[in-house]
Amino acid sequence: MKLDDDVHNYYEHLVLERIGELGLQNTKDADYLADLCCLALNQVPPRYIRFEVDMAFFLSSNDRSQMQKEVAQAIDKSMKILNERRAAVD
Repeated sequence: MKLDDDVHNYYEHLVLERIGELGLQNTKDADYLADLCCLALNQVPPRYIRFEVDMAFFLSSNDRSQMQKEVAQAIDKSMKILNERRAAVD
């Protein structure tokens, strides 16, 4: 078993999904997006899985909605932090 290939944090998927919804991949550079992911993921609890289907089967719609809300809040907070830091440097 190779741990980094077999196990991942489900929140990673949700963070990337939110970034796509906001279209940030079209307006921000790779460094910004990487920093954003790290900051956001550090604000939510890890939820490790092997297969996406596991979450689809075992996760209620209320739980998924709550997780998406947590991610949206974490992304918003992280963007604020990053934007303030970049403004201070410029």
